[in-house]
Amino acid sequence: MAEARYEERPLSPVKKNKNGQEQKIEKLSRMTGFGKSSIRQIVVEYIRTGRVLKSNFKEHARWIEDKTNECDKNAIRRMIHDFYRNNEMPTVDKVLDAVNDDKDLQEFRQPGFCKLLQKLNFYSIKRRGSSVLIENEDLIVWRRNYLRTITQYRMEGRSIYYLDEMLVKVGDVQNKFAFNDTTSVILQHIGSTAGFVPGALLCTESKKYPDYYRELYEFTFLNWFKRVLPLLDENCVIVMDNDPPHCMKQELLPDTLWTKEAIIGWLKSKGAVVDYTMAKAELLHIVGLRKEKFNRYAIEELANKANKTVLRLPPYHCELNPIQMAWSMMNVYVKTVDTSVIFKDMKAFLEQGVAQITAQHWNNFVKQAINEENKLWEIDDIADRVHDKIPLFSTNVNAETDFWTEGSA
Repeated sequence: MAEARYEERPLSPVKKNKNGQEQKIEKLSRMTGFGKSSIRQIVVEYIRTGRVLKSNFKEHARWIEDKTNECDKNAIRRMIHDFYRNNEMPTVDKVLDAVNDDKDLQEFRQPGFCKLLQKLNFYSIKRRGSSVLIENEDLIVWRRNYLRTITQYRMEGRSIYYLDEMLVKVGDVQNKFAFNDTTSVILQHIGSTAGFVPGALLCTESKKYPDYYRELYEFTFLNWFKRVLPLLDENCVIVMDNDPPHCMKQELLPDTLWTKEAIIGWLKSKGAVVDYTMAKAELLHIVGLRKEKFNRYAIEELANKANKTVLRLPPYHCELNPIQMAWSMMNVYVKTVDTSVIFKDMKAFLEQGVAQITAQHWNNFVKQAINEENKLWEIDDIADRVHDKIPLFSTNVNAETDFWTEGSA
């Protein structure tokens, strides 16, 4: 069955190139902590001089999206869905009040909250004078494709594995060790209804909490994934999210930052007939026509060669990944284990915690994830019925009070 993906809206070649460059700048900004304008200056300097000068730029303040963890993002989405289940339109003000009334969530101001909602793939339209929140159509399609696909895989009797990372913070474990210099650790693991896969645990030291994803480099994940593949059942399915370490490309694709000579070389290596009389814009247009054939993830190629399938979770739906519940158990273990016991090895301590999460636990986790899948399958039909009952008076949203319109979805 085809992998659950959503079809992107067509863009002009110029807009494609611009969007691709902006995405790279945004990714570099998140990885380095520099602002996007600073990154652009560095790139321009590199293109002009061929080298990167020592930077005096300071790290920018963390974005509201970065300061909100995945579980809180998921809780906000579920709050919006609950409005629909109660046959009520979720307006920006109502959702903001509900979030700020929840003691388990951080408090937001409207401008920052609206930007967060935008990142969560919500936009707003005006109905009866209020800004009603609507999920982005592309995300809905991605989610429903995922739900259909994983249901089909279960019907086929295929083993389904779930993977993800967890950070064990130094403050939670330092009193349980004979050393005072214990570092935080990133855990990488994979499991199924049979439990965690034996021999698959990876522990990597972390020194950049809370931005530990900057340290879990793509090659670290790729090497771990290569080691784990032989430990999994044949023709299995591997479910994972779209965090940067999981999205290493099979090969770099040409963009506007490439030299003309490099673009020509790449195109010729793919069998294209091109020459130096062509403008760079023409070459990039040809790249765009051939791009889809080579725009693949490295781990998906590895999995396919091993007769295994990678299935991508829709963004900000951590409740669909049972390993998140296993990590919650690990958090309890790390914080409440008998402090009179002195552990001399961090990995042994963590392996003991993982061993306490049994196949029975995993079976319960998967059942809970399936229950969440059923709820999500219903919510889109409910939302459609609620929308159809309320007439649309205006699609123009005041820019001073709202951040998106129906046309921006």
